[in-house]
Amino acid sequence: MPNKVKDILLLSTAYEAWILQEDGRLSEQINNEYRGLNLSHPPRLTWASTMSDVEKKMSGKRFDLFIIISQGSDDLVFRQGDKIKAGQREIPVILLTHRELLPETCTKLLETRSGIDQIFFWSGDAGILLAIIKSVEDRLNIINDTGIAGIRVILFVEDSPFYRSAILSVLYKELVIETQAVIDEGLNEEHRLLSMRARPKVIMANSHEEALSLYEQFKSYVLGVISDVRFPKDGRLDPEAGLKLLRYIKRDRFDIPLLLASSEPHNASPAAGIPAVFINKNSPELQEKIADFLLGYLGFGDFTFKMPDGSVVGIATDLYTLEQQLEIIPAESFTHHCQQNDFSRWLFSFAEVELASKVRSFRETDYPDIETHRRKLIDVIRQQRRARMKGMVVDFDRERFDPETGFLKIGKGSLGGKARGLSFLSSLIHQDQALFAQFKSVDVFVPQTLVITTEGFDQFIQMNHFEDLATSDLPDKTIVRRCKDADFPVALKADLRSFLSHIFYPLSVRSSSLLEDARFKPYAGLYKTFTISNDDADIDCRLEQLISAVKMVYASTYFKAPKAYSKRVGNRIESEKMAVIIQKTVGRPVDGYFYPAVSGVAQSKNYYPFSSMKPEDGVVNIALGMGKAVMEGERDLRFSPKYPNILPQRSSVEDTLKNAQQYFYAVKMKESRVLVDADESITMERREVHNAREEYQVRFASSTYFPSENRIRDTYSQQGFPVVTFSSLLKYKTIPLPDIIMVLLDLGYEKLGCPVELEFALEIIGNSEEKAGFGVVQIRPMSMVEEMLDVSISEEDKKRAFCISHMALGNTVNRDMADVVFVKPDTFNPARTPQIAKQISQINTALVKTGRKYILIGPGRWGSADHWLGIPVSWNDISGVGAIVETFHPLVNAEPSHGSHFFHNIAALGINYLNVNNQSSDRIDYGWLDKNQKLFETEDVIHVKAPTALTLKVNGSKGLGVIY
Repeated sequence: MPNKVKDILLLSTAYEAWILQEDGRLSEQINNEYRGLNLSHPPRLTWASTMSDVEKKMSGKRFDLFIIISQGSDDLVFRQGDKIKAGQREIPVILLTHRELLPETCTKLLETRSGIDQIFFWSGDAGILLAIIKSVEDRLNIINDTGIAGIRVILFVEDSPFYRSAILSVLYKELVIETQAVIDEGLNEEHRLLSMRARPKVIMANSHEEALSLYEQFKSYVLGVISDVRFPKDGRLDPEAGLKLLRYIKRDRFDIPLLLASSEPHNASPAAGIPAVFINKNSPELQEKIADFLLGYLGFGDFTFKMPDGSVVGIATDLYTLEQQLEIIPAESFTHHCQQNDFSRWLFSFAEVELASKVRSFRETDYPDIETHRRKLIDVIRQQRRARMKGMVVDFDRERFDPETGFLKIGKGSLGGKARGLSFLSSLIHQDQALFAQFKSVDVFVPQTLVITTEGFDQFIQMNHFEDLATSDLPDKTIVRRCKDADFPVALKADLRSFLSHIFYPLSVRSSSLLEDARFKPYAGLYKTFTISNDDADIDCRLEQLISAVKMVYASTYFKAPKAYSKRVGNRIESEKMAVIIQKTVGRPVDGYFYPAVSGVAQSKNYYPFSSMKPEDGVVNIALGMGKAVMEGERDLRFSPKYPNILPQRSSVEDTLKNAQQYFYAVKMKESRVLVDADESITMERREVHNAREEYQVRFASSTYFPSENRIRDTYSQQGFPVVTFSSLLKYKTIPLPDIIMVLLDLGYEKLGCPVELEFALEIIGNSEEKAGFGVVQIRPMSMVEEMLDVSISEEDKKRAFCISHMALGNTVNRDMADVVFVKPDTFNPARTPQIAKQISQINTALVKTGRKYILIGPGRWGSADHWLGIPVSWNDISGVGAIVETFHPLVNAEPSHGSHFFHNIAALGINYLNVNNQSSDRIDYGWLDKNQKLFETEDVIHVKAPTALTLKVNGSKGLGVIY
């Protein structure tokens, strides 16, 4: 392998560049390729955000690979590729796209002058980068390596970027695993080296002609062929191109194993006739089947300390053990390895390039004696090891766990979407400390976090044979019971025990699935989150609590709500994997409870600005206590961080009392309770503000109401009644909360390349000079509805409309719906909202079966956990909805949905949202609705169908929506 990809130029947002380097831990993923091969330069990523930046970097340096991350594969991307080729014609140009289906791609790639060499699907998993590097290197080295060493070749034919990415990643992963198995049994160092170099090359083709040409060129070395069925032949898509290719190869070389991969099961029969092994590309067992093909048909090293005579005196597997061994090995061994430059060579192969460069410059003659030299080497290694822990994701090791480490992970799998965002933000806060230096009274941080990667989930599912849960239609309670009674991976349990032996504060156990927090499909709030007190004296009790919580998060992967959401957005639930975040809960203990003074969610864009506000000024929803109140749509306080004193819901004493938070959530301490089901609130208590009036968090958040004066004073007093107003924060800025939020929102927007949403909590110290703590517990791309149309709403449209809203979300003209489901306004009773949710769920199920989208109309906040504020539906109850209308009702006192998880998901799906309030400019004509055909009616809900399709228009820039 004389040709290596050493320098990669990446054109992307800062966030995606960081994912490639951090979430995938590039240096670790390529270790098996580099360790033992005496290679000194693992690939380096150079990031550029614009084409002008690209051209500037290319003018002074030569790159081996160029990668573009883009939403699609439009002409702009191909023009970018052309510019790169103009500067360095031979450089491979790879496109990573967010789009799964690219029907125009095939013909463009077939053009000889195309600026893009290959297209891959980008899901946020950095594992694809390793596959791309290996693929490019294989293409560069195949002629040399087959010619001088007879290296075998696997021909892979696939034109779909989505399946190419999925299969190629799996293929390389399995090749490395199988190569390692050979290396582990190697006879000596030379044999180990040859075994690694002998890994089969994978060579890709996009068309029938390219595949046939490669086959003829490397016919003598072809080990096997993996082919799609449908791909270009003679310049057009041929539905049997793969069958024709494999039949030709079988006639020419009967002994070459063939694999036909298709998303259409009926192709199994023609595959058998070739004969060729057949796999369904949509199978949840795709990786296992490819591994079976490699095993059934296609049949590095630690640092060893030695004495000059060759006798072994120690072994190091990583920097920590290298440091430990250097403390104790004999001086003769140390001198022996220094003279041969073994330390720097091993560090280079271990991808520690910077450290290796330092060590290589050390010379014996630079030090007065051996021990001084040894001490210098140990100190340099220790400094490097500790420095890299700051703002980085550190592997958890139960034998060497440092309780001060900020961000850790267990396993080699993915961190998942939520943890990716958190670890990215953690690194940003570390890198941009000057941004937060102005807030001298507040520490801004990401709470200490341990992530169980998706590897733990895979082990749990496989050891309990739970693969059927992905495709089953089992009730949530059944899934909970199976997971609760299931075995737990022994090694993972030991790791968690070691972690808990050092940790005694409350823990939040949260989901971080692969699909969660994606930009256009966020999966917000669909999985479980638990908070445990973690304060029992018995570690076995605490461990049981923690494992129960982890199991319930795993179980929620297959609940009905996320399955319904996956179906709506076109994702396969079999592709979902769950990582778990175990995070220090932000807050302080008081009188047997634990909670923060403030928790909330902040968004870069305000869908409903008023007064002097602009959409880009952002919006914040906050509440006293745990964030459950905000996330589930209960009563909270909404404000713009730029204008924190503009609070229309606090315009009068009556409005303030009516809208103020009356209940808050806190973690119950000193209760050795084990989680027994999926009830997230089992460890929390919903407390009355009045009953906790003496607790300093409540005093901090509250003003005082004096009934005799009908007046609210901003200071807290025992003589009146506490009213949660957050005046100390918003009016007097005792803590610069709005300013901190604006800095974080701006930073997130800049680095993620889009509007963002933050979840946070503020902890304060009663009667102390200690700094307050602002903990960011989540950052994700904010769901944005693309505004592509110029929607015009005329006065005639308004006259015809049975529904008019001046607080509408989206940008569309929709004429595909005729069904309307609405809550009867005249007989509505807030006490019956749980029953109303069940009635709506029944209607939704019937409409989903017929494939008909519908308009849903009802009072208050849809999806609120507080059933007095609206209808408490979950996502699976309304999974077929096309548009949602929230109406005013005198018995419900609720502001529009905004910061809740429920709202986040409907916004991401492009489901239009209209809020009809009691202003004269808004309208909902129930009389017109009653005149339509009634298909179903209950005590509380009516389902009607209009004689012709309704017209829904929403102008997102004006916030105006009509239905007629």
